[in-house]
Amino acid sequence: MTKPITLPAPAKINLFLHITGKRDDGYHLLESLMAFAGIGDRVTAEPAEILSLTIEGPFAAGLETGPGNLVLRAAEGLADLLGIVPRAHLILEKNLPVASGIGGGSADAASSLAVLCRLWKATPPRDALMKLALSLGADVPICLTGHAAIVRGIGEIIGPPIILPDVWLVLANPGIAVSTPEVFRARSTPFSAPGGEYDFSSNLIDALREQQNDLAAPAASLAPVIDQAVSELNALSGAKLSRLSGSGATAFAIFGTQAEAEQGAITLGERYPGWWIAAGPLLDRTDLANAFF
Repeated sequence: MTKPITLPAPAKINLFLHITGKRDDGYHLLESLMAFAGIGDRVTAEPAEILSLTIEGPFAAGLETGPGNLVLRAAEGLADLLGIVPRAHLILEKNLPVASGIGGGSADAASSLAVLCRLWKATPPRDALMKLALSLGADVPICLTGHAAIVRGIGEIIGPPIILPDVWLVLANPGIAVSTPEVFRARSTPFSAPGGEYDFSSNLIDALREQQNDLAAPAASLAPVIDQAVSELNALSGAKLSRLSGSGATAFAIFGTQAEAEQGAITLGERYPGWWIAAGPLLDRTDLANAFF
C-alpha cells in the first residue's frame, strides 16, 4: 500500500520587490528577488477513493476545505492535466499566518502539486505544469521551482537559480491580514524602472540596500503597525536589514547567525506576545524537498 507522502511548503520571502508596470488586463508587472525560509506549512497526501482536504495547525481556523480552497484547486487542476480522476486525501498543516505576504497559500498549492505528482507517480510536461501553477497564483510557479531567483512579469518569468549566503531570518507579523488588491490600489508612486543584472553572492546586505519594496509604503498606509514591525526588527541586536515581504503584513530581518536570529525572535516575542514571530534559515535549493524540478 502506498504510504502517505509529506512535503514542506516553505514561506516565500520577497527580499526586494519592484512594481515595474501594469498590463492592459489590470495585472501588475513585478521584479523581485524571491527566496524561501526554513519556516512554513506542510502538505501530506495519502491514497483515498475521493479527493478531500483536512486543515490542521495553529492557523487552520477560518480556512475553508471546500472547492474554493487553493490546495484542492491545485489537485483538481493537476488531475485534469493528467486526465485522471483525483483520488487523494490531503492534509494541510497551516503554520503560517493567512494573507501575510509570505506566500503561504501559494506555497501550499505548489507543494500540493509536487506531493500529488509523487503520490500519483506522474511527471507532467514542465510547461504545462508551470502554466497550471501560474493559473493558481502569481507566486505559485516560483514556489514550485523551489529556488531563489529574480522573478519578473506577473510571476511567469523566473530567472536562473541564485545562490545566496548562509543567513538567518526573523519573521514577524503583528496579527493582521492585509488585502493585496487594496495595497495595489493604495499605490501612488511611479513605477520602478526594470533593473539589469544583480549580484547578491558577494555582499547580500549591501546589494539589498540598493533595492526596496515598492508596496511597503502603501501597505503601511493601510496598516501603520507594519512600520512598527519593520522598526522593531531593525532594532534587534545583530539585525543587518529589515523590510516588508510582499504586500504584508509580515516583515523580516536578516541575521548573520542562528544564535542572533533565535535570540532576536525571543526578545521580540517577549515584547509583543500577540505577534506571530519565527526564526529560520534562508534556504538553499538543496534544502527544498518540495522542489519538483
